[in-house]
Amino acid sequence: MDSILAEFIGTTILMLLGIGVNANTSLKNTIGGENSNWILVSMAWGLSVFVAVFITGQFSGAHLNPAVTVGLAMAGKFSWSLVPGYLITQLAAAMFGSWLAYIVYIDHYRLTKDENAVRGSFCTGPAIRNYKNNFFSETVATFILVFAIFYIVEPNLQIEGEVVNFGLGALDALPVGILVWVIGMTLGGTTGFAINPARDFGPRLVYSLLPRKNKNADWSYSWIPVFGPLLGAVCAGFLYNFIM
Repeated sequence: MDSILAEFIGTTILMLLGIGVNANTSLKNTIGGENSNWILVSMAWGLSVFVAVFITGQFSGAHLNPAVTVGLAMAGKFSWSLVPGYLITQLAAAMFGSWLAYIVYIDHYRLTKDENAVRGSFCTGPAIRNYKNNFFSETVATFILVFAIFYIVEPNLQIEGEVVNFGLGALDALPVGILVWVIGMTLGGTTGFAINPARDFGPRLVYSLLPRKNKNADWSYSWIPVFGPLLGAVCAGFLYNFIM
């Protein structure tokens, strides 16, 4: 399987399942999901990462996240020449996966009148709006994600004997899923742990295109779950290089 196709499929699966649990716990008249607790949400996102990485890790490294891609490149574990293609693919797949989740839950979206709940099923938002602290929270959470990944990843793709890609191979899928789960349960209470620019920006774009009368994509906040994770990934890369 081509690495770009694999990255698209993996990110689509991640977003379908992740946005799916958000919809299940936020929308009206879901079976057993409505008003469920934070443990379910964070666990489901972690397991969604596990499923997506397990399927596609052997083909693309299953970054599924621009912050992971940039962080691995900063640490010399991924080729910079592959970064633009990965980032574009991840964003497109995040939009497609969130749209699929919307179609799955479309009847429940139609029943749900609380626009904050609808938007929250697609993209993140702060529990307390303080842009400085919100940015710091996303930076720290993503730093932990990427820095831990450096000690999990191993070379998984070679062409003509040359290592061309480091990523989250199938053997490492479970540890990374657990890592996301832990971050969600411990650091996710401030901003909803986007820790992934494509995960937030792609679904936010999809939400802004929905045929809903009172939609508010909260664009004034949207830069935080994009640039906070990227900064956290860069810092993780710098520290890893310094230590090693």
